[in-house]
Amino acid sequence: MEIENELATFVIGAAIIVHRTLGPGLLESAYKECLFYELIKKGLYVEKEKPLPLIYEEIKLDCGYRLDLLVENKLIVEIKAVEALNEIHLAQVLTYLKVSGCRLGLLMNFNVLKVKDGIRRIIKT
Repeated sequence: MEIENELATFVIGAAIIVHRTLGPGLLESAYKECLFYELIKKGLYVEKEKPLPLIYEEIKLDCGYRLDLLVENKLIVEIKAVEALNEIHLAQVLTYLKVSGCRLGLLMNFNVLKVKDGIRRIIKT
């Protein structure tokens, strides 16, 4: 979990840079593109809109689920630009963690005055 925590620190730092530059009020896609760019600039391996198939019993369903960002194949980053995070957003990230096998996710809401107030760390137990 140490590697995931280090990655989360990098991602949060990059998110702060993006938020300071852009501010709140834009679409989720703008924040996703800029955060992706910042992380790539730092030399991290990042996949954007990574397809996440669902395996149910013995069948694989390509249901169209996509991770906003997957960092170093270890950290899921789900980006929102909403008035407030709610329990369904948390449940979404928990499900992504379960289905992907990752242990740590960041749920980030950029539609806040201070981005640190819009970040939730989610750990799969």
